[in-house]
Amino acid sequence: MDASSQNEPVRIDPKERDADKCYRLLTGIVVPRPVAWVTTLSPSGGVNVAPFSVFTFLSAKPPMLGFSVGRRGRTYKDTAQNILRKEEYVIHIANGALIDAVHESSTEFPADVSEVDHLKLETVPSEKVAPPRIAAAPIAMECRFRQCLEFGETRNRFIVGEVVMIHARGGLIANGKIDTMALDPLVRIAGPNYARLGEIVTMRSVFQAPKTVAKDD
Repeated sequence: MDASSQNEPVRIDPKERDADKCYRLLTGIVVPRPVAWVTTLSPSGGVNVAPFSVFTFLSAKPPMLGFSVGRRGRTYKDTAQNILRKEEYVIHIANGALIDAVHESSTEFPADVSEVDHLKLETVPSEKVAPPRIAAAPIAMECRFRQCLEFGETRNRFIVGEVVMIHARGGLIANGKIDTMALDPLVRIAGPNYARLGEIVTMRSVFQAPKTVAKDD
């Protein structure tokens, strides 16, 4: 491709691309994405953990989170099956120090293999749900399943749950807010690529009307 053609606009009709090619495009466009690092219990009682980067919060009261789970061929990934079976799970926010463990946990192990055991991750008991939480994660949110929606030809499952308990590492919360720089959240971009926070720009709150100064008559 010559230099002149590199500057030409590109038109893409999604109907002309298969699911995998559309996925590669969208995961490079919708960036950066927070990572939900989710622990669940398998039918045998093993602790599974896997990362999901189509993830957001949906409601503040009650707090509700949602993330999308795809399929391996015709079978849904273990996380979705475990959640729909037990209706309890824990979503963690991992930091930069956990990048190796997060990435390795995306490996498609057999359902009876515990990623937590394989990666030698220490866990601690949760308070309100059965799946334990990962001790090294700076944030852990115990969740109960509330709704599952299926989308698209690939029938990805968007799982919605209510947060029933939040655990935060000491020093992360001040005045009821998270210190994002101290959290150092791990985020996902396209392919096997991750990122951490760069420059943070603080703007005036849009909820505050600008002050006006009365002029003298």
